[in-house]
Amino acid sequence: MTQHQFSNIPPHTWNRPIGLGWDKPYTVRMASNIDDGPWHGMPLGGFGAGCIGRASRGDFNLWHIDGGEHTFKSLPACQFSIFEQQASTSQAFALCTLPPADGTLTTWQWYPQHCENGVYHALYPRSWFVYENVFQAHLSCEQFSPILPENYQETSYPVAVFVWRAHNPTNAPLTLSIMLTWQNTVGWFQNAIKNPEIRMRDDGSPVYEYEPCLGNNLGNFNRLIAKDNLCGCVLERVASDLQDGIGQWAIATPKQPNIEVFYHTRWNPSGDGAEIWHSFARDGSLPNTEDKTSASEQEQLAAAIAVRFTLQPGETRELPFAIAWDFPITEFAPGVKYFRRYTDFFGRGGDNAVAIAQTALQNYQSWQQQIQAWQQPILDRDDLPSVFKMALFNELYDLTSGGTLWSAADDRDPVGQFAVLECFDYRWYESLDVRLYGSFALLMLWSKLEKSVIRAFARAIGQRDDRTRVIGYYYTQGLESPTALRKVAGATPHDLGAPNEHPWEATNYTSYQDCNLWKDLSCDFVLQVYRDFVLTGGTDWELLWDCWSAVVQTLTYLKTFDLDEDGIPENSGAPDQTFDDWRLQGVSAYCGGLWLAALEAAIAIGKTLLSYPDDHPASKILASAPDYPPIPETLDVFQSWLMRSRPIYQEKLWNGQYYRLDSKSGSDVVMADQLCGQFYARLLGLPDIVPPECATQALKTVYDACFVKFHNGQFGAANGLKPDGLPENPNATHPLEVWTGINFGLAAFLMQMGMKSEAWRITQAVVQQVYDNGLQFRTPEAITAKGTFRACHYLRPMAIWAIYRVLTF
Repeated sequence: MTQHQFSNIPPHTWNRPIGLGWDKPYTVRMASNIDDGPWHGMPLGGFGAGCIGRASRGDFNLWHIDGGEHTFKSLPACQFSIFEQQASTSQAFALCTLPPADGTLTTWQWYPQHCENGVYHALYPRSWFVYENVFQAHLSCEQFSPILPENYQETSYPVAVFVWRAHNPTNAPLTLSIMLTWQNTVGWFQNAIKNPEIRMRDDGSPVYEYEPCLGNNLGNFNRLIAKDNLCGCVLERVASDLQDGIGQWAIATPKQPNIEVFYHTRWNPSGDGAEIWHSFARDGSLPNTEDKTSASEQEQLAAAIAVRFTLQPGETRELPFAIAWDFPITEFAPGVKYFRRYTDFFGRGGDNAVAIAQTALQNYQSWQQQIQAWQQPILDRDDLPSVFKMALFNELYDLTSGGTLWSAADDRDPVGQFAVLECFDYRWYESLDVRLYGSFALLMLWSKLEKSVIRAFARAIGQRDDRTRVIGYYYTQGLESPTALRKVAGATPHDLGAPNEHPWEATNYTSYQDCNLWKDLSCDFVLQVYRDFVLTGGTDWELLWDCWSAVVQTLTYLKTFDLDEDGIPENSGAPDQTFDDWRLQGVSAYCGGLWLAALEAAIAIGKTLLSYPDDHPASKILASAPDYPPIPETLDVFQSWLMRSRPIYQEKLWNGQYYRLDSKSGSDVVMADQLCGQFYARLLGLPDIVPPECATQALKTVYDACFVKFHNGQFGAANGLKPDGLPENPNATHPLEVWTGINFGLAAFLMQMGMKSEAWRITQAVVQQVYDNGLQFRTPEAITAKGTFRACHYLRPMAIWAIYRVLTF
């Protein structure tokens, strides 16, 4: 039996030798952007519950406990360790290849770093450490949280399960002990700066300072939990008002026959670690010390549990551990507080970490089976490349670690409200232009959460916010920055707000551009409404009705930018769409195509609402609703706009090989995403917005100019190049970047049009750039041919699920 078979690891994982570094990992393009380096592993934790991350060298270093905030710091005391003894020979190692750099825990022995000492595997939501050539036992640890499709309970749980498997391949008994140590960090993950000032970063983006209260342990204490069926420690704080960052951690393991359990509730992680390491390294035990003394302000505390057992020759045992946390409140602006979704099932007191851990230890095997049942049919498909299967699941990491919010349910939102950041560099939620591609995963796997996001946008469209702010783009150009209203009534907001204000209510947070003037957002909204209806079975008429008023209002608003009354709103010459460093003038291929598709979608929505029989609930609501305005009259208006727009789009932009960037700039750039509108129209069963033969020819041109001629396809497709593959402006930003999510969207379009080999080549190029160059579990928006990236932990790369959708349905 090989280690791989023993550990039950599926074949299509991202994997790397434990502790092996990167020679030349991608580095950040702009110094002000986040770059933690390549040591990122798969995150652990439920959606909106906060999460932790453990890197492939073994350290816990990602702490997204505070909703919407990013803390990356290795805490050496948070660790698993192994003791092994056979006859009179013994050894013990803490399972990280990187000793602390601050001089702490000097008595501990750290796992030897060698490329043959084991492998880390990840296939979200599961990951594995397989330890080789160090211990005589075969040892592996599977890590996961209960992330389950169309599950709106367990998927929210703040818990990580660690399933250890130990096998004795020798002909003599082996004694093993597994120790889990954990530092008390209650109260650390909240902003020490109240009402942080919003300032403009060097790239023009709004930013505020976040300073976690690391090391502030005043009042923290640990205590033993010993029940009939489990043993562990709770790490908490002396009773105080429940607030952001206050609650509990719990580490626990079940009691099992022929297993000894040891503990130490209060040891010093800032010292040399001898108080637990000496006994553990001697015989695998701990001194069973229970001390509930609370800490002074700078005193550090940690707890430990260990299980010791003996394996007979050929024997195998499974030993689960759970790490659970209960921080029930997320606070945004001072006083703006939401309870997290998991509190609907465990209560809101902040004292339920043990109950969460106990639930995990009782149900982890069922959760494993459910994850396998979801993934196995996809993993078994012979028509999908291995790297695609790997990335398809691993790109879902962002739903856990993307600053995710998931609020408790109420009457209006029966599964709560949900949101994922655009990224931590652009720290605002659910950017609508980005999620046009990036929300396919959420739609296909957690459709109720997707629809809650769309309803939040629908509620926001009619709102206005008369506050003014400076527009950052002009600052980056060395120009005087104009001011603009934050939110105009009727405009579709760019985003659902930011963690320092009031997500879902205070929308349109970004001020890099005046998004009230953007020409894609209204269309993005309409297309996503109809997409969410069609791709979930075409029966959710309530979604259409809830959004209909907003659909009419925002398309009417966007039409006011049709200054020449040719039927298509014009781009202004300022960057006014998702490529927000790229100036488009007049009718553009990108925005114009979205406009045509959105009109088709709006007409389809209206016709659907009118199609129900008189006794259907939808018809009864329509009959009793105020005429705003009557649907038939609205459809006539939309149809007239469409009739005027369609020929104009073709006449002004088609040049025989591709659709020109726009009608007024004179640019001959081939834009990779020029026909996003056509992709959406065909996806939703709407009439084509361009002749199919033109779409096919345009895709061939895009593939040749933006992919093949751009470094021979090594990096993916650049956003925009001339037909000969050369840049129009060598110093441009967006045109020369490879946007990971746009590439996945382009690949989905190629698949849709029957160009599978081209689609797979683009997909595999981008996946390899991300996963071979230290960008795993922090996939950026953009990479460059110079080995740099921009905006990691980005939302749009989940567009890889659009490829799967096209292939499967």
